[in-house]
Amino acid sequence: MKRDIMNRRDFIKKSSGAVAAVAALPLLTDCNGKKSPHAEQTEGEMTYRVNPNTGDKVSLLGYGMMRLPLTDGGYSRESNAEIDQETVNAQVDYALAHGVNYFDTSPAYCRGMSETATGTALSRHRRDSYYIATKLSNFSPETWPRKESEAMFRRSLKNLRTDYIDYLLLHGIGMGSQNKDGMETFYGRYIDNGILDWLVEQKEKGVIRNLGFSYHGDIKVFDYLLQLHDEGKYHWDFVQIELNYLDWNYANEINSRNTDAVYLYEEVHKRGIPAVIMEPLLGGRLATQPEGVMRKMLKMNPDLTPAQWALRFAGTPEGVLTVLSGMTMTEHLKENVRTYSPLMPLSEEENKFLLDLAEDIYNMKAVPCTACNYCMPCPYGLNIPAIFAYYNRCLAEGLTPVTSGGADSQYKRDRRHWLVGYDRAVPRMRQASHCIGCRECVSHCPQRIQIPEQMQRIDEYVEALKRSGS
Repeated sequence: MKRDIMNRRDFIKKSSGAVAAVAALPLLTDCNGKKSPHAEQTEGEMTYRVNPNTGDKVSLLGYGMMRLPLTDGGYSRESNAEIDQETVNAQVDYALAHGVNYFDTSPAYCRGMSETATGTALSRHRRDSYYIATKLSNFSPETWPRKESEAMFRRSLKNLRTDYIDYLLLHGIGMGSQNKDGMETFYGRYIDNGILDWLVEQKEKGVIRNLGFSYHGDIKVFDYLLQLHDEGKYHWDFVQIELNYLDWNYANEINSRNTDAVYLYEEVHKRGIPAVIMEPLLGGRLATQPEGVMRKMLKMNPDLTPAQWALRFAGTPEGVLTVLSGMTMTEHLKENVRTYSPLMPLSEEENKFLLDLAEDIYNMKAVPCTACNYCMPCPYGLNIPAIFAYYNRCLAEGLTPVTSGGADSQYKRDRRHWLVGYDRAVPRMRQASHCIGCRECVSHCPQRIQIPEQMQRIDEYVEALKRSGS
């Protein structure tokens, strides 16, 4: 069921700058044009937001440590290569030198090595020069017993080389596990074992400075946790949500098990809970655009890249504390730093422009995969993220031939290029045609993509391309 949707004008009124001449303002403003006490920026320097709970001055750009560079030059979760610690150190040094001070990691990232790599890089700097965010990632039922969950938290402290965590999240609230739904899983992970009460005790002791949760999946669990906040049973210092201009109104349309970002943002913001934003680029999908969309972007502002448009959208709303970006490549880090040094909040015209573009992009019917690789490994050998990545990339670049193209010579060339490219991107034994619909992958997907159905759709498209050439 579609929830009440904040209209575009209301979004701008709740954002941190609602006037066309926003670039001339020395500070972000609230809906009345007054300087906001929760935002600070200086020309040429990183934009900061102030956490009302602690007074932390947090960089609007947060460093996501999920896809760290590897010694083989890649960052794939399937790779057996080690993390390139020297490159991580250099990137962290650059980030800190340019105002980034929020670093987000997890025991589950980079085959369990992200926290260690993050701790190694950060420990070379003063502890009061950065904020560490990590998660209690007790997804497996084997880690649900209180003793195991406590041990996971203590390992995080050790691996991060710190005696306190600035921002601790209950990881992936709303996700199910095995035969349990989102609510049953939440109770198993955090309530029945008493671990949430234990975390509250750690906060009282100062071992945790801010306690929050990241949300994926079942909206009933999201609403329930906010109800606990309203009733005073638990206080959430921050909430991490997925927010970008495509998910603003279309997350639920793309996948009925996802929730539109407008609802998530409004529910958090009206309670005064700071929001941490994940997936501002939707796993990189919004960093590249099809030719038609790109032409519109260049016409609107020839100096902005698609990634900069998306980051400005994510950073504009009032109450956003920081926007996480997984910056594996140094050039991505530098571009993102420039985008938020300082942030130029969206004008009302720009906001409407992006939400209109979202409608265009939605109509392309891309798969909402963020390449998190939680679905891997597939028991039947499919390279699920690679299949989706190739399909989405061809859509984005306007390289997807229409199967009714017939004998047209251009169609024949496009058809051949698509099929050859598919074989090069994904070995044939790992392509969509080998999916048997076991659904092992579905429960692991944070985006709640119905992967077997998408595999069938892509395979039918491939087969239609093959038949059209016979």
